Amino acid sequence: MKSERSSERLMFFTDAVVAIALTLLVLPLTELVPELVAEHAPASEAITHNWAKIFSFVLSFAVIGRSWFTHHRTFEHVRAYSGPLVAANFCWLLTIALLPFPTQLIGAYPPDRFTVVFYLGTLLAGSLCHTVLVFLVRRDPQIRGDAEPVSDETLGNFVLSTGVFVLAVVVALIKPGLGYYALLLLFFPSIISRRVLRRRL
Repeated sequence: MKSERSSERLMFFTDAVVAIALTLLVLPLTELVPELVAEHAPASEAITHNWAKIFSFVLSFAVIGRSWFTHHRTFEHVRAYSGPLVAANFCWLLTIALLPFPTQLIGAYPPDRFTVVFYLGTLLAGSLCHTVLVFLVRRDPQIRGDAEPVSDETLGNFVLSTGVFVLAVVVALIKPGLGYYALLLLFFPSIISRRVLRRRL
């Protein structure tokens, strides 16, 4: 018999919001077509004259995809929801639903301090919310039920990833154009947390 506080409906709702956010990302690109037709411009200009918009779309699509995947992995440890878990999940969804807005800004404007910090700040807020989710799942046995607890490595990955977003925002405040490059450090948290755990063992 399923728990009355089963997390399934929360997961279905979350997946729907993420899917809508992914769809909204492409709208600025589809709006280019009637503009090109009205100007009698060749179709190739949709690509050659809009690299910034294409880059912002691909970047945010990858970011949301990665966020959804890690969120899904987190909820593999969830059997029932709690009030704090729902609140943290909705805060995370807020950052996902908001992301198409700063994505459109960075695609339409040069990489100035406001647009880059707004974009990276949204990613930072999402990472913080997700880290809170992991802490809640890890600490509350009623949420986990019979599922395995969140590992130290997974928790370390989220904490370090949030640190990378903090660093990216700081870099963007100093040198906006370099803020995106700091995101490349997201490849390293899993390696670092794995090595730290090996030393502790």
